[in-house]
Amino acid sequence: MTKVTMTVNGKSVSGDVEGRTLLAEFLREGLRLTGTHIGCDTSQCGACVVHVNGNAIKSCTALAADLDGADVRTIEGMANADGSLSVIQQAFQDHHGLQCGFCTPGMVMSAAALLKENPKPSEAEIRTYLEGNICRCTGYHNIVKAIMAASGQDVSAIAAE
Repeated sequence: MTKVTMTVNGKSVSGDVEGRTLLAEFLREGLRLTGTHIGCDTSQCGACVVHVNGNAIKSCTALAADLDGADVRTIEGMANADGSLSVIQQAFQDHHGLQCGFCTPGMVMSAAALLKENPKPSEAEIRTYLEGNICRCTGYHNIVKAIMAASGQDVSAIAAE
């Protein structure tokens, strides 16, 4: 067992982990932050995306022991300080960018990373960026609209599919 200490959503946390414990497992089982979903165990679906030291990663591919001292942000840390939805979360709600909700945490975390890198992405840039995230319900159309709306862009030009 290895003791790891990291900051998760602004709070210092510690725990003992086996060397093979994935960050996703540590977050879900060790810290009970179950918003990070595990959908594939092969780094294909993107449901487990979190931010580590400001960068989006798939938490099913990172070992918790390797992240000692890291700053981790999960979907639970996306809301505003007063508990209200962030701009991105509100846009997903307003533009129905979710259906079953399983992929939503990873989509929101990926959207936040994209908007940090590119504050005004085009529809094509959003679709390309989301290639590592799978949604089996929405067809991505409303997810793209939500991300464009979160960036402050007019979504009326996006053609209905």
